[in-house]
Formats: sequence, C-alpha cells, structure tokens
Amino acid sequence: MDNKHVIPIPSEVLAEVQKLIYTANKFLAPYVLPLTPTERRDLPKMGDKTLSFVEKAQDYAHQYPALCPSYLNVKEFDVDMTDATGLRTLHITAKQLSDNVDDTALVAGSEAYQAALVFYNAVKAAAAQNIPGAKEVYTDLKSRFPGVKRKIEK
Repeated sequence: MDNKHVIPIPSEVLAEVQKLIYTANKFLAPYVLPLTPTERRDLPKMGDKTLSFVEKAQDYAHQYPALCPSYLNVKEFDVDMTDATGLRTLHITAKQLSDNVDDTALVAGSEAYQAALVFYNAVKAAAAQNIPGAKEVYTDLKSRFPGVKRKIEK
C-alpha cells in the first residue's frame, strides 16, 4: 500500500488555521452577501470573458458621463468593480487553500479507509482460524462495514 500522506498535521496548526479562517470570516462579515442557490443561478456572471467588457464600459462611463442613463450610479459601479476585482484575487487564494485542504483530506481519508480494509481482512482471516479475540473484533467491524445493512432488533 503506497501511503502518500505520512506527515501528520499538528493539532496546533489546525487550530491556528481554524482561528485565522474564523478571523477572516469575521473581517469580511460586514461586507459579504450570502446568496441562496437560486439567487446565485439567476445572477448574470462576470468572468474572464466579460471582464474586459466591464472594464471598458466603466472607462467609457467616466469618459462620457452624458451617455450614462440617470438610473446608473457610476460611483456604485466603481465600488462594484473595485470589490469584484479585489475579491477575485482573494477567491483564487481561498480556492487554492480549499482545494488543497479537500485534496489532502481525500488522500488521508482514502489511505485510512484502505488501512482499515487491510486490518479488517486480516481480522476476518484470523476469525476464520479461531484466533482468540478475532471473532469479536470481526463481528463488530462487520456490523459497521459500509454498505452492510444492520439488522434492527425488535
């Protein structure tokens, strides 16, 4: 079994990172706007392809204020652009962290599950050979094995 995840993350490191993430959330709380899935789906999105269009429209809005309709607030447009681009950078960094944490948790969990399967199969073989204590361990693990339906006692 090839084990890639061999260096344990100290609990102090995890606790400190958790504090930093909590602090970041606290700093951003007055400014962020949580959305429902429907709200997210229904909003027009500014991405890589539309960024240059939005930037150019903002430039023109400043160069030609007479062309701006009265209901377009250019100052709010500027706030939106500043935060959209600033948060874009933050999002990329946060996504890298999230992806790295998710990938590492996936590898660690997968390796732990594989180790459990190795142990389970060894205990199963030991139980078949009537090695003392093996049957009790095997019975307990078998009842917890994923995909195995447990009998409900009445």
